[in-house]
Amino acid sequence: MLQEWLAAVGDDYAAVVWRPEGEPRSYPDEEGPKHWTKERHQFLMELKQEALTFARDWGADYILFADTDNILTNNQTLRLLIEQGLPVVAPMLDSQTYYSNFWCGITPQGYYRRTADYFPTKNRQRRGCFRVPMVHSTFLVSLRAEGTEQLCFYPPHPNYTWPFDDIIVFAYACQAAGVSAHVCNEHRYGYMNVPVKSHQGLEDERVNFIHLILEALVHGPPMWASAHVSRPPKRPSKMGFDEVFVISLAHRPNRRERMLSSLWEMEISGRLVDAVDGRTLNSSVMRSLGVDLLPGYQDPYSGRTLTKGEVGCFLSHYSIWEEVVARGLAQVVVFEDDVRFESNFKMRLERLMKEVEAEKLPWDLIYLGRKQVNPEEEAAVEGLPHLVVAGYSYWTLAYVLSLAGARKLLASQPLRRMLPVDEFLPIMFDQHPNEQYKAHFWPRDLRAFSARPLLAAPTHYAGDAEWLSDTETSSPWDDDSGRLISWSGSYKTLRDPRLDLAGSSGHSLHPHPQDEL
Repeated sequence: MLQEWLAAVGDDYAAVVWRPEGEPRSYPDEEGPKHWTKERHQFLMELKQEALTFARDWGADYILFADTDNILTNNQTLRLLIEQGLPVVAPMLDSQTYYSNFWCGITPQGYYRRTADYFPTKNRQRRGCFRVPMVHSTFLVSLRAEGTEQLCFYPPHPNYTWPFDDIIVFAYACQAAGVSAHVCNEHRYGYMNVPVKSHQGLEDERVNFIHLILEALVHGPPMWASAHVSRPPKRPSKMGFDEVFVISLAHRPNRRERMLSSLWEMEISGRLVDAVDGRTLNSSVMRSLGVDLLPGYQDPYSGRTLTKGEVGCFLSHYSIWEEVVARGLAQVVVFEDDVRFESNFKMRLERLMKEVEAEKLPWDLIYLGRKQVNPEEEAAVEGLPHLVVAGYSYWTLAYVLSLAGARKLLASQPLRRMLPVDEFLPIMFDQHPNEQYKAHFWPRDLRAFSARPLLAAPTHYAGDAEWLSDTETSSPWDDDSGRLISWSGSYKTLRDPRLDLAGSSGHSLHPHPQDEL
C-alpha cells in the first residue's frame, strides 16, 4: 500500500527513504503480532532514532513523527503546530474512547499517573496548548529549538531506569534535556486507533479501525481514502435478513450520506426509505390517512401533545411494516438515520441472530438500540447471554422485526389512535406504564426482546452542539399555522446519566477511565 502511494506522490517530496523489510515476520517470545516484546520496542526505537538523525544531518528545521494508524484529517496541521513556536508539540488526536496521544501525569518511576486535567483536555472542555510530561504517536519536534539536540530514542539516556518503551524513553529524554512538551486541542486534527491487547491479532485491529472510521463520520472531519491507494472491494450483504431498511429524511442529506457511508464501511447492504416529512402534513392529509390522536396522550415529561414530526416518524415506520407484510418478508432490520453503531456491529448482530435461531426463541421484535427506563427490572433470556426481555423503552433508532411482529403491529390499527412510535411499541408488548393508553390496544402480545449490551445509540443528544430533532422541533399535530416549537429539554432526548456513571462518554465502545492508557 505504501509503495503504491509513493509511486504516485514520491516526486512531490525532496527526499524519500524507502526500505521495506519483510523479515522477520515475528519476534521471539511474542504472543501475537500485536505483542510488544523488548525486541520489538528496541527495533522501533532504532527506526525513530535513525529518522531523527537523518533529519538533523539533512539540516531540517522540523521533524514530524506519525504512527501508521494515526490519520491526520486536518491539512493545516503542520502550519498550526509550527505557529505555536514550541520545541515538542502534538496535535491531540481523537479515538473511539478516552485514549489519546498524550499523558497529563507521570510517576517518578515513569508510569502513567492520572490527573484532574486529562479528561477536560481530552473532552475539549479546556482548549489550547498545554504543557504535559508526555506526547507520543504523532508529534512535531523543532530541531532548532534549544535543548532538542539532546533528544534521542536509542540508546536511552545513560541514567534511564524507566520502562523500556519508546514513548517513555522519549518522555525521559525531554525531561533530562529540559525540553517542554505540549499538546494542542483547539482544532480537530485527526484520529488514532485504540491499541489492541497483546493476545489479539490483526483482525481485531481491522475491526477497531473500521469503527474508528464510523466515529469519524459522526464527529467529522471524516477519513477519506487516498485516491492513490487501492482498497479491497467491499462485499455488502443483508446479514441474513430479507431487507435492511434505512429511514432517512430527504432534507437531511448530511445524515443520509453519513448513514450510507457507515453501512458501506461495514459492508451492509441497506435500502433507503424516504421518511415522511412532518412539515408536509396538514389536517386534511392526516384525515385522508386516517390519522387521529390517541385520546388523552401527552408527552410523559413535557406534557405537550403529539407533534407533526412524530406523526411523520410513525408513518415512516408504519410504511415499512406494511411492506414487510405485503412482501412476506420473514425478518428485517430497521435503522433511523441518526444511529451510531457499536464496535463490530455487523458480526455481533449476526452472532445474536444465530444464537436466537439456535435456541428456537419465538420473537417478534428485537431492539438493537434504545433508551432503557428500568434496566434493572429486565429479565435475562435463558440460553441467550446477549438478549433480555425488553421493558419500557424510548427510541426506535434500530430494531429487528419479524413478519409475525409486523402483522401484530398493523392489526392494532394504530393510525386511528396515534402516539409516538416509541411509546406505541411498549404498549404492544404490554410494558407501558400508562394503563389508559394500553386500554386502547388489544391484544398486547408482541414478543419483544433487546440486545444486551446494546448495539446502537444516537449520534447526538439534546445539549450537544450538533443535536437536532425533527420530532422535538415541530408543530403540534393539529396546528396548520406552520409555527415551530422546540421541546429540546425532553428527557427522551437527553443522554442517560447512568451511562456517564458507568464510564461512558457517548463513545461507542463505552470506555472506562483506564481507557486513557
